Amino acid sequence: MTLLAGLELAGRPVLVVGGGPVAARRARTAVAAGADVRVVAVDATPDVQELVAAGDVRLDRRPVREQDVEDVWFVWTCTGDPAVDDAVHGWATARRVFCVVAADAAAGSARTPAAARVGGMQLAVLSEGRPDPRRAAAVRDRLVLALLDPRTDTRARRPATAGPDVLHPGEVALVGGGTGDPGLMTVRARVLLAQADVVVADRLGPTAVLDELRDDVEVIGVGKAPGVHHVPQDRINAILVEQARAGRRVVRLKGGDPFLLGRGGEEVLACRAAGVPVRVVPGITSAVAAAAAADIPVTHRGVASRVHVVNGHGGLVDADLAALHAPEVTVVVLMGLAWLDRLAEQALAAGVDPATPAAVVSRATFPDQRVLRAPLGELAARAAAAGLPSPAVVVLGEVAREGLLHPAPDAACAADLAADALAGATR
Repeated sequence: MTLLAGLELAGRPVLVVGGGPVAARRARTAVAAGADVRVVAVDATPDVQELVAAGDVRLDRRPVREQDVEDVWFVWTCTGDPAVDDAVHGWATARRVFCVVAADAAAGSARTPAAARVGGMQLAVLSEGRPDPRRAAAVRDRLVLALLDPRTDTRARRPATAGPDVLHPGEVALVGGGTGDPGLMTVRARVLLAQADVVVADRLGPTAVLDELRDDVEVIGVGKAPGVHHVPQDRINAILVEQARAGRRVVRLKGGDPFLLGRGGEEVLACRAAGVPVRVVPGITSAVAAAAAADIPVTHRGVASRVHVVNGHGGLVDADLAALHAPEVTVVVLMGLAWLDRLAEQALAAGVDPATPAAVVSRATFPDQRVLRAPLGELAARAAAAGLPSPAVVVLGEVAREGLLHPAPDAACAADLAADALAGATR
């Protein structure tokens, strides 16, 4: 029976024998635990050298000696040479120092578990009996998925160490939820959502995850629709402050990225003015993701090298029109579907070519995503006729041209494809 225990190695000497990729990984693990790490190896890979250059570890370039295990708390031997690894294990055992033999987990006096850090906790999985690393890793991965599920209560019941994945009572996290598909949320976003006492949610973004929250999580909807602001921004700011001051863990779940046309800066300022701790978790912005979901690269070598992001409310300004005139610039319009007529009229009046390729991506990454491509001069009328719903992103520029990422095969390739098709038809 193997005892699974956490070792406090902060400030304590740890020895890593070997200078290869495995040794580098183990050295990084020890550094993350705060250990005083020394590596002994004849040769060292660039990964180990980077740790040395950063001042994280000390490196002795020579063969390992018995005295190297004196006065250390833990040893990893990662040489892959059975004779050397056996010798190091023997020296460590004689001094009652636990030793992991990387090449043969059964040979050492300790094992390295399949581990992960999630939400201020560490998971460690070991198989009983003969080591079975693949099985342990598979179980660890399933446990990580369970901890990322908003239905799993991962709130700390005792004061937790500060960290990027720990949400404390009385704190606000502005979480960018991405474009709407929960699968595109970041790991940190899911981790903090699983710790929330209250979620202040927009209409956009991954609203499906709200149905997965624990029953004791309060959801406050503050979403805005085009032209309709049921909860003004000042009131949203006040809600965040009130909930945090009540000692609750607050997640402000926003669509896209909090700092791109999302008023996240205003919410940060409101929290800080009230003395409320606040952090920001970046999210995938629809300025890039919506186009990608429609098979449109916002930059493409030889086609576009710059991206101009426009707030579609109220029409275009001179800088937007200048970007539309530049052939190497992609213009992405957010929240512009309701203003599409006016945007197109302004662009055409300013001399922008009506044949400029354009696309509207409606409800990007949702199951009912729709993509409409048309020349700029026809875009507004065709979008209206199609009845495209919001949210929608408009992409203008050569990258929106139909077939950009679907080039016609060359003659030889076309002949091969035709032969394959004919062979398949005659089987």
